[in-house]
Amino acid sequence: MKPLPSSPHLTTFPLRFLHRALLPALLIPGGLCLLQPYNLLADPRPRPATAPSASTASPATPASAPLKLDWVDASRKRSVPVLIYLPPTSPATKGEPVPVIIFSHGLGGSREGYSYLGQHWSQAGYASVHVQHLGSDDTVWRETRPAERMQAVKKAAATPANALARPADLTFVIDELTRQNQDPKSPLHGRLDLSRIGAAGHSFGGFTVMAIAGQSFRGGASPLADARVKAVIQMSAPVIGGQRVPQENFDNIRIPVFHMTGTLDDSPVGETSAADRRIPYDRMQHSSTCLVIFKDGDHMIFSGRMQRDPEREASDEAFQKLITKSTTAFWDAHLKNKAESRKWLYEGGFTTALGSSGTFEQKAPAE
Repeated sequence: MKPLPSSPHLTTFPLRFLHRALLPALLIPGGLCLLQPYNLLADPRPRPATAPSASTASPATPASAPLKLDWVDASRKRSVPVLIYLPPTSPATKGEPVPVIIFSHGLGGSREGYSYLGQHWSQAGYASVHVQHLGSDDTVWRETRPAERMQAVKKAAATPANALARPADLTFVIDELTRQNQDPKSPLHGRLDLSRIGAAGHSFGGFTVMAIAGQSFRGGASPLADARVKAVIQMSAPVIGGQRVPQENFDNIRIPVFHMTGTLDDSPVGETSAADRRIPYDRMQHSSTCLVIFKDGDHMIFSGRMQRDPEREASDEAFQKLITKSTTAFWDAHLKNKAESRKWLYEGGFTTALGSSGTFEQKAPAE
């Protein structure tokens, strides 16, 4: 991958530091699970999760096929493919602008993955924009011989430019959504409420959205942050440095963050253990934050498995029902300011829904 051109987001960021720090942390099962085409992954087939205190909605038109768009960031000479799930319209909504969720895939993934999230969030009234990050997507391994795929993924993870490009991709996508929302010729014209943007990601995507939220890697402000994002969900983000990560790396995060992991969420190649996954939650002090740890949940419950596993299929489906229900409540609470969703998530409703399937913690800002 060619070096990234200079930009306000990149010029002050230490490439040498990223090269040393990211390799062991980003070689995560999110990459391993994507070493096969997505059509071989287990179909999560989540059942629709009823929103907390949901009211009866007006009949909606069936959801249309997602928009597959191939954008180019001219300033970086970089392609940024996206897949956009738009909510169905109804007589009640009349095509009113909707909040936006931008999703970042794991190492070796693509915009086609995590469709269960895009479908669910769009049905809940959000535009779910799934970004493909060239250089750390499925092109890394797709045309590589099986015996060489792991090495190809390691090389992609060891390339600092890939870690820098991902948050910059999300910033570009917000810019492009803004432009297209104002363009009468665009299918997105007038559809988006860009004052209410959330970002979510899994694995390498979890790293991506934490950087967007303001996590730094040497203290101080991060040049990768984007203040237009108002809330973040990170699923199984790598923890670079483990217990050595200083609190100051999280001090500039001032937006709500929902951390998601599982008791079996270890990295078989890198250094992030399941126990380490909670460190960002523990270190954050200046924003509302919460953490769910799914009992017996591994890295794959968020994205699907390489092939069907009958022994895990029922539990995976149960986990993904909880994932869709809790994440939608989080978006509703923080992007739509729905009091009933906030109450359900933070005042016992989600804990009750979890039962013995996991634990839920939350904390308010220290100041």
